[in-house]
Amino acid sequence: MADYLIRPAETRDLDAVAGIYNRIHDANERQTTTECIGWLRDVYPVRQTAQAALDREELYVLETAGAVLGAASLNRTQVITYAQGHWAHDAPEEQVFVLHTLVIAPEAAGRGYGRAFVAFYEDLARKNGCTELRMDTNERNLAARTLYHKLGYTEVDILPTVFNGISGVNLVLLEKYLGA
Repeated sequence: MADYLIRPAETRDLDAVAGIYNRIHDANERQTTTECIGWLRDVYPVRQTAQAALDREELYVLETAGAVLGAASLNRTQVITYAQGHWAHDAPEEQVFVLHTLVIAPEAAGRGYGRAFVAFYEDLARKNGCTELRMDTNERNLAARTLYHKLGYTEVDILPTVFNGISGVNLVLLEKYLGA
């Protein structure tokens, strides 16, 4: 049996999710190379990012031993930059499922929780009749890009954009087709 549970978030989880965001910002700010996530403290993600996803009933958390160690928003909402993407699969909007703001607490890195969250996302997509999976990451986030590649996602574009209030972002668009 897995040592974690992925479940819909509840209001009681907001402090934990915001705490993960802050610890990621801390780690990001300590980076001495360009290999970082590319998020900005007090801009994105912030507690309101999690609150908005919770209000839409789209926030999920990964919990182990009573501690929330991961979170993501899962829905059918494609960010505006996706319209410029050169997607390999021209799926109808109702068949597209999107992963947003996947975070794993830095102290839990390397335990397979990111991989587990993506597997959960794929399973939820199937259960909702979605065959096209889409996500994005900052071009600078090499760890995420490596993980997604290992999990079968294809980078279809890298587009300059202002993303969640952060200018100068080269947004990597990724997709995975689950089949008919």
